[in-house]
Amino acid sequence: MISVKNVSFAYKSADGKAEKPILSCFSLELPDGFVTAVMGESGSGKTTLAKLLLGLIEPDSGEITGIEGKRISAVFQEDRLLPWYSARRNIAAVLKGTKTENAALTDAILEEMELSDSADKPIRELSGGMQRRVAIGRALAFGGDLLILDEPLKGLDPELQNRIVPRIKNRFSTILLITHSEDEARKFGAEKTVKLK
Repeated sequence: MISVKNVSFAYKSADGKAEKPILSCFSLELPDGFVTAVMGESGSGKTTLAKLLLGLIEPDSGEITGIEGKRISAVFQEDRLLPWYSARRNIAAVLKGTKTENAALTDAILEEMELSDSADKPIRELSGGMQRRVAIGRALAFGGDLLILDEPLKGLDPELQNRIVPRIKNRFSTILLITHSEDEARKFGAEKTVKLK
């Protein structure tokens, strides 16, 4: 289990002074095998929490435990794809197996994300929703112990969401879902919900 204990964080201004705290004495437990949804409006600290868990930023105070040695995969609000690569190459870029193993897993992920017909198109030629699916597929291919999803279903129509979500959950049992949407939390079957203000 990953535990966030009394964590506070404030972004710094250009002169190095702390601005208004984004998180203040925030605590959260992420049990193994559960989907935990963190909800709140823009600016409430949802994405900051993801960055803290990923080690991209350090808390000003408090501690995060249980994360040592864990492999964490993430889908950010921005797709963060390599535009000069194809969908296939963007997914394969995170793999470290043999050429045969990587090709098989990439093909399986492309099929799950319903991108097989567009696998070799450059990212810049894909629609926003297709690019989103590539970003999700890359995270699934990377694998790990925890999947962090930050507004993962944006740009996907409801029917596609209903098909994609079970495929995500089939590959990850422990998920932190960051969302402002109660419908999205329901789709993922969140067993635990935390609201940030």
